[in-house]
Amino acid sequence: MSVDARLHSILACPQDKGPLLLIQDELLYNPRLRRIYPIENGIPVLLVDDARDATDEQHADIVARATEPETVG
Repeated sequence: MSVDARLHSILACPQDKGPLLLIQDELLYNPRLRRIYPIENGIPVLLVDDARDATDEQHADIVARATEPETVG
């Protein structure tokens, strides 16, 4: 299952309330805090306790593969 573009456009980090980058329907990423949120069976798990910190290497790889949220009009 993939994350719908409309859903992605309204998702926000539960910690800083900013936008998240979608990484190939595998995870959502907050590059400001370097926090990784999993996507399980097409459902984003946006719980602060379930997020993990990205290393410098992971951050560079994730940002290179990122998809920005689409503007839904």
